[in-house]
Amino acid sequence: MGPRTASRLYRLLIRILTWPQRAAARLDEKTKRNRCRAHSTARLLPECSIINLTNQQDRIQIGPRTISRGECRVFGSEGKIQIGSDCYIGDNSKIWSARGITIGDRVLIAHSVNIHDNDAHPKSAAQRHRQTVDICNGGPYDLADVGRAPIVIEDDAWIGFNASILKGVTIGKGAIIGAASLITKDVPAYAVMAGNPARQVGTASD
Repeated sequence: MGPRTASRLYRLLIRILTWPQRAAARLDEKTKRNRCRAHSTARLLPECSIINLTNQQDRIQIGPRTISRGECRVFGSEGKIQIGSDCYIGDNSKIWSARGITIGDRVLIAHSVNIHDNDAHPKSAAQRHRQTVDICNGGPYDLADVGRAPIVIEDDAWIGFNASILKGVTIGKGAIIGAASLITKDVPAYAVMAGNPARQVGTASD
């Protein structure tokens, strides 16, 4: 047996042995795509999670050539996530919407970023307890008296790892959010933000 023949047989053996994993990965991505409207060129990698509690595909939209390794979750009557083209969402990042999150084009979101357009729970301790009991027992996710406001992240923004983006903010075009920053107010275009709470420490370029 010559080296070329041996090489072909080796590649064939690898394909046969890895077929179950590849088939499982294709099925997993198909399941994710059934829960959202992702462009055919978008890539939902194995680490990616699509949790659509509204059961309406168009509540999560992912644009061309966007790569996701994070979690997109929508719930409530108004939850919606719209992600533009050529974006990247890092592993363990969580984008949770009960009101509306819009992410522009070419947005870079590093790993372990939290983007939440809602407070998740009521301020009232009694209401919070009742809501938690309902959720833990498979009941509805009651959003009564839960603060919600839309988030907009404009084109070309960069969100550093472990940053948190809270409800009601707009992050301007080309802005840079430093690692572990907490964003509670609007960010101007091309601003460089850092800290908890974040403050402007510089200016980026286009």
